Amino acid sequence: MRFWDSSALVALILDEPSGDALEALLRSDSLVAAWWATPVECVSAVARRERDGSLSPAGAAAALAYLDRIAPLWHEIAPSEPVRAIARRLLRVHPLRAPDALQLAAAIVAAGRDPASLDFVTLDDRLADAATREGFRVVAPAG
Repeated sequence: MRFWDSSALVALILDEPSGDALEALLRSDSLVAAWWATPVECVSAVARRERDGSLSPAGAAAALAYLDRIAPLWHEIAPSEPVRAIARRLLRVHPLRAPDALQLAAAIVAAGRDPASLDFVTLDDRLADAATREGFRVVAPAG
């Protein structure tokens, strides 16, 4: 199992340059752990690109259909007091935005508070740095 943050999942569902590497990564281990709000973050990214014209309505529909197919297969980390407490700590020690702190906190919970036991898949440099500092092995496929 690997923890996937929304940046990696967005690149996967939109078939961005790193999409092939992410698809191969997913095929090598299809057990995905993800934060409870990740589907909302993914829809937000797709909708933003559709609104700005960089993604066609058909492309957006295809991406959201792919998301709808894979999201039910994830091990979802639900909101909880431990996630909130860890996210609060992370915001004090890393230059993260609140959604990224919640992603990383969810990964820490998914790892049973042993980050070295779980790979963290992300394309976000700031989040990758914080995850590495927390003890995760970061997987960031290049495009």
